[in-house]
Order: sequence, then structure tokens, then C-alpha cells
Amino acid sequence: MVGDVERYPDFIPWITRLHAYNHQVAGEGETRFDADISVGFKMLQEKFSTRVTRAAPGLTVDMNLIRGPFKEMDGRWTFTAAEGGTRIDFDMDMAFKNPVLNALFKANFNIAVNRLIAIFEHRARQLYGEGAA
Repeated sequence: MVGDVERYPDFIPWITRLHAYNHQVAGEGETRFDADISVGFKMLQEKFSTRVTRAAPGLTVDMNLIRGPFKEMDGRWTFTAAEGGTRIDFDMDMAFKNPVLNALFKANFNIAVNRLIAIFEHRARQLYGEGAA
């Protein structure tokens, strides 16, 4: 579900458009592609491009900035077997080039991350049942 990036516009409300292209096999159990993403929050509309790498052997999904309004944007989902299920870690480093947007983003970062995690938990319950999240 996390690696199915092409479906993000179906359930992440602020992703208004996503175009995936340049699909490649990057190694055994590893695929890579680029994605142009449009996001919208009320008056703010932005577009950016990322390189997504899905690595089955390491159970990771990485997103790295290609271009856009960010000074930096790198994210990683990591899945680790744990007693009774799977531990999921999400790490994200982001900073906007625009200092005003960056200050606004920093002030709301925890709210945004918590909202994103809640969206993925809701999607997991929709796809896999109540015990999935």
C-alpha cells in the first residue's frame, strides 16, 4: 500500500495529481520511478518531482527530491517484522526554499505528519480490515 505511490491521489486528499514515469528495475527486488506530484492546501498549490525507490529486500520505500519548491525533501518508509505484526517507521526531512513557507511548514510539521499517518492507517483498514492499521 505504501509502495503503491501511483494510488496516493485516491486517498491522500491534498495530492491533486500524480504522474509516474521512467519505471526501471534497479536491482533484484528493487524498482525505481520518477513521479510528478501536484499538491493543494487551500490557497497553496505546488508541484514537485521525486524519485521513488521500492526495495523489497530491505523492506523500504524511499522518496528523494528531483525538483520543486523544496530546498530538501527526502523520505523513507521502513518495515520491520515485530511480534504480532510489523513495525513501520516513517522518516521525512523537508525544507522549503521560501523562508515564509518553510516557517509555516515547520510550525505545522507534527500536525501534517500525524494527519498523513492517520490517512495511511485508515487506508489500511479499508483495504485489509480493522486489525490492519
